[in-house]
Amino acid sequence: MATREFSFEPLTAGDLVDRSIRLYRENFFVFFLAAAPPVIIGMPVMLGWWYLARLFFYRGAGELGDAAHYLFLALGNLIIWAVKMISLLVVMGGASRNFIRNIIFDEPLSIAAIYGNAIRRFSALLVSAIVICLFVSFIGGGILYFGLLISLLLAILIAGIFGSVPALALALSVIVGLATAFFTLWLFFLAVSRLAYVPQIVTVEELGPLSAIARSASLSRIKVGRIAALFLFTIVATYSALAILYVPLGWYAWYEGVRIGEVLLADPDVVPVWFAVAQQVISQISLVLLSPVWLIGLCLLYIEDRVRSEGYDLELMATRRLGDIPDVPKDYLNPLRPALGPGMNTDTVSTAPVGRRQSSILGLND
Repeated sequence: MATREFSFEPLTAGDLVDRSIRLYRENFFVFFLAAAPPVIIGMPVMLGWWYLARLFFYRGAGELGDAAHYLFLALGNLIIWAVKMISLLVVMGGASRNFIRNIIFDEPLSIAAIYGNAIRRFSALLVSAIVICLFVSFIGGGILYFGLLISLLLAILIAGIFGSVPALALALSVIVGLATAFFTLWLFFLAVSRLAYVPQIVTVEELGPLSAIARSASLSRIKVGRIAALFLFTIVATYSALAILYVPLGWYAWYEGVRIGEVLLADPDVVPVWFAVAQQVISQISLVLLSPVWLIGLCLLYIEDRVRSEGYDLELMATRRLGDIPDVPKDYLNPLRPALGPGMNTDTVSTAPVGRRQSSILGLND
C-alpha cells in the first residue's frame, strides 16, 4: 500500500478548521454512520423518559407535582446525556486509530475497523471517557461559572463606582467584563486541552487510562487559540444547522396552532408529542453531523504535536526507505522503538527485508 503524502507543516487555527472540514467531507458517510448509533439509541430513551415524566409527575399534581416533574426530567436528561456523550467518546476514540492510519498510510476508513478498535480498547476508553466528562463538567464548568460570575460582578461594581459618569461607567464595564470573560474562556480551554489527546493515546499508543491522561497532559502544548477555534466553529456550525432546521419546524408548528412562546418555556401541557420528537431528532442529527469535525481536528493536532516533539515525520521518511525499526525481546529496552511498545510483537524480532514497510509510524502497527 502506498503511503499518502501528508503535510506536516504547523497548523494555524484557520488551517486546522479548513483541513478538518476537507477530511470530513472526503469521509463523510463513514464518520456519520460511526457516530450515529450512540445518538440514535439515546434518542428514543430520552423521549421515553420525557414521556414518563409527563405521564407520572405533572398532570393535576399542583406545584409539588410540577417540581417533581422538572426534577425527574432534569435528572433523566442529565444521565442520558452523560451516557450518550461517553458512548460517543468511546466510538470516536475507536475512530482515531483508523483515521490516523488513513491519513498516514492511506488505509481505508471503515465502520468495522472503527468499532473493532473501540471494542478492543473498550474498558480503557470507557474509563477515559468518564474521566473526560467529569473533568469538563466539574473543572471546566466551574471555571466558566465562577469566571463569568466574576466578570459580571466586576462590570456591576465598576458601573456603580463610576455611575456619576454614565458613558465612562458603560465603557469601563464593557471593557473589564469582556476582558475577564475572555480570560475565563482562555483558562477553560487551557484546562480542557490537557485531556484533548486521551482517546487518541488510548487507541494509538495503547496506554491505560491513567497513563493516557498523564501522557496527554505532557504532550498537549499550549494551543488554546486553535482548540478554541475548533470548538467555536463546531458550536457556530451546530447552531446554524439547528436554525436552518428549526425555522421550518417553527413555521409548521405555528400553522398547526402550537403556542411557540409556551413551548419555549417547556410547558408540558402545550408541547405536542410530534413537536418534542421533531426537536429531539433535529438536535441529535446536528450532534451526529458535527462531532466528527472535533475528532478530526484533535487527531491532526495530536499528529502535529508528536511530530514536533518526537520527530515522527523523520520516522515516516526512514520507514519509506529502510522498513520498520526491528522489535527486540521484551526484556530489552530499545531506544529506537516506535511509541506503541506494549501491544506490539515484542516477543519476536522483525525479519522484514530492507525497503519493506510495516506501518510503525506513530506506533500504528496492525
